[in-house]
Amino acid sequence: MTLAEVFEQVAGSDTPVEFHAYDGSSAGRTGSPPVTVTVRDKTAVTYLAQSPGALGLARAFVSGHLDVDGDMYTALSRLSGAQQIGVSLSDKLAILRGLGGPKLLYPRLAPPPQEVRVNRSWLSGRRHSRGRDASAISHHYDVSNTFYEWVLGPSMAYTCACYPTGDSTLEQAQENKFDLVARKIGLEPGMRLLDVGCGWGGMVMHAAQNYGVNALGITLSREQETLARQRVHDAGLEDQVEIRYCDYRELRSDQGERFDAISSIGMAEHVGAAAFSEYAGTLHKLLSGTGRLLNHQISMPDGASRARGGPSFIDRYIFPDGELQPVGNVVEVLERAGFEVRDVESLRENYHLTLLAWLKNLQASRAEAVELVGEERVR
Repeated sequence: MTLAEVFEQVAGSDTPVEFHAYDGSSAGRTGSPPVTVTVRDKTAVTYLAQSPGALGLARAFVSGHLDVDGDMYTALSRLSGAQQIGVSLSDKLAILRGLGGPKLLYPRLAPPPQEVRVNRSWLSGRRHSRGRDASAISHHYDVSNTFYEWVLGPSMAYTCACYPTGDSTLEQAQENKFDLVARKIGLEPGMRLLDVGCGWGGMVMHAAQNYGVNALGITLSREQETLARQRVHDAGLEDQVEIRYCDYRELRSDQGERFDAISSIGMAEHVGAAAFSEYAGTLHKLLSGTGRLLNHQISMPDGASRARGGPSFIDRYIFPDGELQPVGNVVEVLERAGFEVRDVESLRENYHLTLLAWLKNLQASRAEAVELVGEERVR
């Protein structure tokens, strides 16, 4: 069995993606714009055989044994249909036999070095303990501030933007998102704001400049802390804004840490379901009696994480220890902590646009990014 035959069986013969393999076989058809997938050697096939699905594909791509020529978003969109085609267990076994059988599975091929080794090496200890959380955050954010500047653009906001119009720029959409947050938590001059997981300081700077508040931004990324403090200094906001390397669990209301409003934008994914009650309770204690919390996080339908099964690309390469929860679970835990939930809004379509903008930025600076952080990190 040739690899081209496998491609057609899994992806379908009409998929508008050209396919070429090291065994000389080809399949697929040219689309517009053109996209080509090339399997360079047996290592790519071994990764896919050992971890069928997105994780095996990621291992092959990140390590350079599988290449994609053309727009990555287009390639993934066209290949997504392959995930919907049912391949029975007997067919999978037949494919494996046709490609060399057990030789593809044993001895087991080690993952690429860029993959997070959960419970081994540096990411160890109790899940969502303070030390392990700090390591997981560092893996994701302490890559290079320059790298993130290329990806995120001038706003340096690494969360879903909110596009006011279809032709708004990414920077306009991120500014609009910060303003949406500020209005929902009712910021007014003289208030004290806490921004949990402040990133590179975008929210606290927006709040200080446009609403006259005094703000504390906390992060577990040393790279973010350094650049956020510099940005605050450059904006002349040091009298209003403090950036602190700090775990939210270190803030104590009984030691004078009280706030009129709290924003948590894209941070709760790192907390985990088991620790979410502690997170909600801690933030509730830090708020003044009439204060408001805005909690912005990515969600997933109930049962989706169980249906996914096993480690994913996101788990091993992007957000180690990250956990997504159903909206209903989040609301329930916040209410148990004492909050009255007044507003729930989905920005899903906006995240699609945000991701496209980040991908476009990365592609525009790809050569510089590879030189700075390496080909594997960029992939």
